[in-house]
Amino acid sequence: MTTVNDPVAEASRCTPEFRRNPYPVYKHLRDTAPVCPMRPPHGIDTYLITRHEDARAALTHPGLSKDMYGSLDAYRRIFGDSSVALDDNMLNSDPPKHTRLRKLVGSTFTPRRVESLRTHIKEVVGSLLDDCPTREPVDLLPAFAFPLPIIVICELLGVPLEDRADIQTWSTTVAHTGFGKEAKQAQQRAEESLHAYFTELLARKRERPGDDLLSALTEARDEEGPLTEQQLVSTAFLLMFAGHKTTAYLIGNSIHNLLTHPDQLRAVKKNPELIGQAVEELLRYDGSVESATFRYANEDLEIAGTLIPKGALVQIALNSANRDPLRFEEPDVLDVTRPSNTQSAHLGFGHGVHYCLGAPLARLETQLALTGLFDRFPRVAPADPTREPTWLEVPFPAFRGLTELPVVLDPSR
Repeated sequence: MTTVNDPVAEASRCTPEFRRNPYPVYKHLRDTAPVCPMRPPHGIDTYLITRHEDARAALTHPGLSKDMYGSLDAYRRIFGDSSVALDDNMLNSDPPKHTRLRKLVGSTFTPRRVESLRTHIKEVVGSLLDDCPTREPVDLLPAFAFPLPIIVICELLGVPLEDRADIQTWSTTVAHTGFGKEAKQAQQRAEESLHAYFTELLARKRERPGDDLLSALTEARDEEGPLTEQQLVSTAFLLMFAGHKTTAYLIGNSIHNLLTHPDQLRAVKKNPELIGQAVEELLRYDGSVESATFRYANEDLEIAGTLIPKGALVQIALNSANRDPLRFEEPDVLDVTRPSNTQSAHLGFGHGVHYCLGAPLARLETQLALTGLFDRFPRVAPADPTREPTWLEVPFPAFRGLTELPVVLDPSR
């Protein structure tokens, strides 16, 4: 069994122990190899960045590209051909293409549109909690944490109710993919299904536009014209996938960490106005996006004294950066009253031009989910306090999330 005594091997191979608790490994690497060369299972030379200062710099480094077409062989080797058809979007592009795509999408996905959802999100939170049993154990991931962002993003995009179960199933397959043959085949089938679905749905939106985001995207245009068909399909997939997976895991992580830190939960209950600050601390402490997405060096470059050769991949460990003692005092302590709990302090939503466009929605959903749950069920407790939490063990640290969250909502009854 690999131990923390070999942190590079643990991080490179994404061992189950590392996936369950990556923070001891990240601490070793920050101290000994903050820009660490690795050879992950996909076989492409990769450099793992773990310190906050270096991660922040890498997120905006002009020598690090997110344009998948610039390193298509590596991209296909890791993600497969089916991913290429879904990934022609702002997440996987550089300026000026990225600037144009983000501007077009941002013109429809506005903070004002997000804020207008507040009352409805509260209603969805209440409805989901209505359906939960109160005196027997309930797994809050499938009952609450996942349905909330799925309902919200599907309504925002204009995905019909009857299609949402399929969307969730296909998305889960994509999120849980590994590097084995069977996993890759399952991923390909799911991505092909998502591509076909969104192609057909967008065609319906053109014929019968509604008051939804996908209809608005089909009509969005600038001096260069509208989005291409591939860009529309890819953007629809990105908004749907990123709009629910990351938020669902964040809600789950946040509930778990507040339940296991009762003093912090008491602080939020005592002062409800802390909820915004608390969510920022929960993002910093144990965010759902463990690593930033695909980047590669388009030139030889140096970060923290380490040469990264042209063509190498760069993996930026956001959750490690957010536990860096050079940036945060007592970083392994969850403190919802931390003075530096501001939206710009942590890297949970990234940094620079690729800062998460959906951050306002994720923040709003998480704040309302936590407030709704703990206001209605102030005695909620883990179903088995002695049981260790079970975390995703997918062999790539993209998401940090639980596989289940069993609680009793009202154990006093």
